[in-house]
Formats: sequence, C-alpha cells, structure tokens
Amino acid sequence: MENKMIRAGIVGGAGYTGGEMLRILTRHPNVELVFVHSRSNAGNLISDVHTDMFGETDIKFDAEISQDVDVILLCVGHGEAGKWLANNKVNEDIKIIDLSHDHRLHDNAKDGDRAFVYGLPEANKDQIVKANNIANPGCFATCIQLGLVPLASKGLLNEVHTTGITGSTGAGQKLSATSHFAWRNNNIQAYKTLTHQHVLEITETLKGLQDNFTQLNFVPMRGDFARGIYVTSYTKTDMSLEEANKLYADYYANHPFTYVSTTPIHMKQVVNTNKCVVYLEKVDDKLIVHTAIDNLTKGASGQAVQNMNLIFGLPEDAGLNLKAPLF
Repeated sequence: MENKMIRAGIVGGAGYTGGEMLRILTRHPNVELVFVHSRSNAGNLISDVHTDMFGETDIKFDAEISQDVDVILLCVGHGEAGKWLANNKVNEDIKIIDLSHDHRLHDNAKDGDRAFVYGLPEANKDQIVKANNIANPGCFATCIQLGLVPLASKGLLNEVHTTGITGSTGAGQKLSATSHFAWRNNNIQAYKTLTHQHVLEITETLKGLQDNFTQLNFVPMRGDFARGIYVTSYTKTDMSLEEANKLYADYYANHPFTYVSTTPIHMKQVVNTNKCVVYLEKVDDKLIVHTAIDNLTKGASGQAVQNMNLIFGLPEDAGLNLKAPLF
C-alpha cells in the first residue's frame, strides 16, 4: 500500500486549515490532489489566496467537486460540514475527514448512512484504521488530551485543572474584534472560561478510557502570536515523577508524533510540525503536565493527514516529517 496514490479533494481550501492542508498534500508522496473547492475563489489561483504557495503550484480553486476521489477533507467552519454533506451527494465509497466539530461527539457521530470515528490516533488508532469517516479533534482538545490520556488509560485521573493559550489562527481567517493585529499585539485574554466547546469531546475521550473520570476545568486564553498552543494541566496523584515519566514514555513509545521530554518544553519546538511535546513536573501531591502543539498541524490539518494515512494503510508519518523553525 505504501506506493498507492490517494486521490484527494479539499473542500474549503481558502481558510487557514485549507491552506495548511494544501501545504502538506502538495508535497505528500502518496497523494494526487484532484480538486480544491472554494465557492468564493472559484477560478482563482491557489497562490492568489495562499501567497506562500506562489511558485509551488499552478492549481486553481474549483467551483465543483469531483466524485473521482478516494477521500474528501472538509476544511469548512463549525456547523458547515453537516450542511455541506446534506447538500452535496458524495459517493458512499469516498471517505470523509471532517475538520469541523460537527461529528466529534457521540450524539453527532452518525450523519445519514455515514458513521464518524473520533480521530485522535494516540487514543483511538485501532478504530481509525478500520474507519471510513473521521471526525478530526479540535486543536485545544488535541493538546489537552495528549497530556491526559496516559493517566486515563490506567484509571489514574482525578479532577483536572487546565489552562492553555492559543494563537490567532485558532480563531479562523474571518476577521473579528479579537483577531485584529492592534488588539492581539502585546495582549492576552481569557475567554469561554470553563465553557469551551472542546471540553465535551475531551470528556468523552477520557471517560471512554476511565469510566469514573469526574471533571475537567479548562480556562482557555488568546495569545499575541499567530500559531501554536501551550497547555498546562494538573491533577492529584500518588505517583512519583519517575513513575509518571515512565508511564508516559511507555504509552507514547509506538506513537510517532508525541515526545516526552525530561527538560522544560516550549512552543517553538512544535510550530509548523505535527509533533506534540510533553513535560511533567511533580509538586507535592500534584502532577503537572505541560503540552505544546501547532494548532494548524497537529491540531487540525496535520492530524487529518495522519488519520488519512492510517485509514489508507500508509505509514502514519507519510508527508508529515516537518521540522520546527526555532528562529
């Protein structure tokens, strides 16, 4: 299967996740990009919108989708993926990877005859490799879960307190009051305190691993940078730091993108990559877990490609060997 070419289409190619998907798939050794759909940019060169693609491709945005593909990646806004599937007939044998939140929760995982599997490979790989349709996790959800699933897998999670900061691209490309440069620059703000939508999908994953998991308390923040997420979570435990580090290292030993560090981590280690880095601390009876990802790669398009690789039997890291720029 390693030499198989996957025929792929992108819906919603003009936004941040669509642009990131283009950057990955145009260099993926096993992908032929058949179409990039955008209603607002049909007929325009991709490089007219994503100017970093100038000189990389002469592909144009399409007004129509093609059924002659193996997979469609839905890079549309939240609430739009379900509408798009309802309004567009897609052949049953075409696999769908949805990057919106429309199909992540158990109650929304069925869309007509299509059943969606939650696409966090580090917790759900066995189901992903057998799936036809994937609900790609949220960016904050990915970063938080990768810090907690090793504990939940052993039934060791108590109540969790989490705070995390994300870059402006996490808010999407459509301009809002809090994504203006003048507002973001030299600024920080908490938002959706204890009510962020990703808490629901995180809780479903953790409860799936540990029935008696109780509560996640999450305070998200907006940061004055473009891309990346840094999260700090803590919970009570009797484990020593050495025991915790071994648990995490063993859990992630067969997962190619998550690395456990014994020295403090920082966000620039992961920006522009599909990696997650994890660092543990122990203070009194609390285990503190720091995690960092890029919200557009491991938190969105990169993870979607990782899921695509798994469902088509390709090497999990195909097209995703990306290195962070430290400066």
